Amino acid sequence: MLENILVTGSAGFIGFHVCINLIKKGFNVIGLDNLNDYYDVKLKKARLDEIFQFLKRKELSSFTFIKCDLEDKNNLDLIFKEHKPKKVINLAAQAGVRYSINNPSKYINSNLVGFANLLEMCRSYEVEHFLYASSSSVYGGNKKLPFSENDFVDSPVSLYAATKKANELMAHAYSNLFNIPSTGIRLFTVYGPWGRPDMAPMLFTKAILTSKPIKIFNNGDMYRDFTYIDDVTDAIIKLLFIPPLSHSDKRDLDTSEIKITTPYRVINIGNSTSIKLIEFVETLENELEKKSIKIFEKMQLGDLKKTYADITYLKNLINYEPQTSIKKGIRNFVKWYKSYYKF
Repeated sequence: MLENILVTGSAGFIGFHVCINLIKKGFNVIGLDNLNDYYDVKLKKARLDEIFQFLKRKELSSFTFIKCDLEDKNNLDLIFKEHKPKKVINLAAQAGVRYSINNPSKYINSNLVGFANLLEMCRSYEVEHFLYASSSSVYGGNKKLPFSENDFVDSPVSLYAATKKANELMAHAYSNLFNIPSTGIRLFTVYGPWGRPDMAPMLFTKAILTSKPIKIFNNGDMYRDFTYIDDVTDAIIKLLFIPPLSHSDKRDLDTSEIKITTPYRVINIGNSTSIKLIEFVETLENELEKKSIKIFEKMQLGDLKKTYADITYLKNLINYEPQTSIKKGIRNFVKWYKSYYKF
C-alpha cells in the first residue's frame, strides 16, 4: 500500500508543487484546501486540474482532494480518522504581510486556530512527522545578515510574522509535551510557475506586459532572497523523510539545570543570495523584452528591507544546494505566465 501523506494548502502555489512531486515519487496524497478568495480561485482550481490531468496521463489514482477549512476541527477529525496519514505537510495559511494590517481576524483564525487544530490531530493520530511552513518574516527588523536559525526572532513587524512565530512556539510545545516530531521551514520569497498573483513576480509581469506602472517600494532599496519553487519543493520532500529525533536545549528552572530533549527544528529554505529588487525587475524586463514603467514609493508598513538566508543547517542536513539561477528561474516563470494567461 502507498503511504498516505496529508498536504494542506494543496491548491496553493507551494502546495500544488509539493503534491505533484510526491505523486511522482509514488506516494498517496490527501490534499486539503478551503479554496478561499484571497486571490483568484480560478488559478487555484487550475492547479488542481493540472494535478488531475497528470494523474490521468499516468493512469494513477494517488491523489484525493478534500475541500476543508482548518478551523473545522470536526471535519479534520473525520479526515484523519479515514485516511490515517503518518506524515503531514501544512502549507495552508492566510498569506500576505500587508493584508494582515487590515484583516487581522483572518490570520488569527487560519494561522493560529487552524494550526492548533492540526497539532491536535497530530497528537490524536500519532503522526510521525509534522512539517509546516513558517516564514522569513519572523526575522523582523534583524540587522544581522544573513538570517540564521539561531538569531533572535521576538520582534515581528507584522501580524503575519507574529502568527508564524507563534506557530513555531506552538509546535515546540506539542513536540515537547507529546513527542511529535516537527519541522518548521522558514521560506524566503518563493517564485516560479503557478505562483501567487499577489507576489511581486506576478504583479510586475502583468504590469509590464500591459504597459501599466509597477510600484517599487523604499525607492528601490529593497533586497530579497528569491528562491525558485523547484529548489523549495525538493528541500521540503527531503526534509519530510528526515524527522528530527531530538533538539538538545538547556533551560534554567530555579537553581537546577534541566536538559530538555525535544524532536523539533526550524530551518531556513532560501537561495542564500540577496538580490536588489531593481535587478530582479531588470532580469524580468530582459526576459519579457519590454521595459517597465516604475513608480518609486516609500517603505510599506510591515515590510522588511532585506532578506538573506543562511542555509548552512539545510546544507548539512540534506546536502542542499540551490540549482536554479535567477535568470533561469525567471525564464521558466515567464514561459509559464505567457502560456497560462495567453500573452
